[in-house]
Amino acid sequence: MRDPENAGQESLKDPYVIRYPEIVALSSRDGKQVELVEFFECVGGAMWARLHYAKSPLVRSVRTVGGSTRYLLSPGQADLGLEGSRFPAGICGVEVSRDEIAVSYVGLGGGGVGASGCRSLAGGVLRSECDPSGGGKKAGATLWLPRRERVLIGVDDTDTPEEGATWTLCHNIASAVQDADSRYLSHTIVQLFPVPYRTKNCVAVVCEFATCDPARLVSSFQRLLERYTLSEKTGMAVFTGFDPAPLGEYGWAVKRGEVNRERLAALKGRDLEYLMEGRGIIGAVAAIPFSTRFEEALQLCDGTC
Repeated sequence: MRDPENAGQESLKDPYVIRYPEIVALSSRDGKQVELVEFFECVGGAMWARLHYAKSPLVRSVRTVGGSTRYLLSPGQADLGLEGSRFPAGICGVEVSRDEIAVSYVGLGGGGVGASGCRSLAGGVLRSECDPSGGGKKAGATLWLPRRERVLIGVDDTDTPEEGATWTLCHNIASAVQDADSRYLSHTIVQLFPVPYRTKNCVAVVCEFATCDPARLVSSFQRLLERYTLSEKTGMAVFTGFDPAPLGEYGWAVKRGEVNRERLAALKGRDLEYLMEGRGIIGAVAAIPFSTRFEEALQLCDGTC
């Protein structure tokens, strides 16, 4: 409740800066693809940036996932021909080194404020170089972020007809294991084909992380899953890599009909490992390629798709 005695005495620490809660960057192993994930609190600012940053030649695609904007980037430098209203801000540099990813932004006026002060103060930034901004100034910043890789953990069959729910358990475990090295990015529920031996709804879950330490992340997740699962048929699969698209054909097969586990042998390899191999491993692997593809993930294929 507002204190009437202090009416008119409120103050703002930084009236012209909105800090991004966190910025995360991950890359492919060869360093040729980068995904920049900006978590935001101001929806208007994020949507404005999404529109204009997409015009940069370094931005291959952009999408909104929950409370984050994701930019698929190509490394390089670009001389942006900025123009007020039409192209007032953008990403002008992306550099990938062994342990870091550097991203450079530039903008005009309010776009310069977003490109400099707002992002340089974000969580997850190791260090930054930032221009003064505000008014009509052209300003920018370069941020150095930890170079992370994507880890997708698929889980199925943790409950019983009497208790439990896989989607809630996975979210709580993912939240518990995240730390400075491993950031929990997303949670996707994947509708599978309703086989006769399902608990009820026949869904699996995939949790997405950006991490500098995959082994420790996966070990922590597995320990908690083994501790709290209620089923002896739990499946846990882990994909470590930039893009799980090669698993797409298998994922759709499990959404469209019953699949036996013999098909899994051909999939296991460098990027994909099976850590808990109960019957749920079939759905755990199938969930992985649908990470953040929410509409496809939730589509029920019971003979109609």
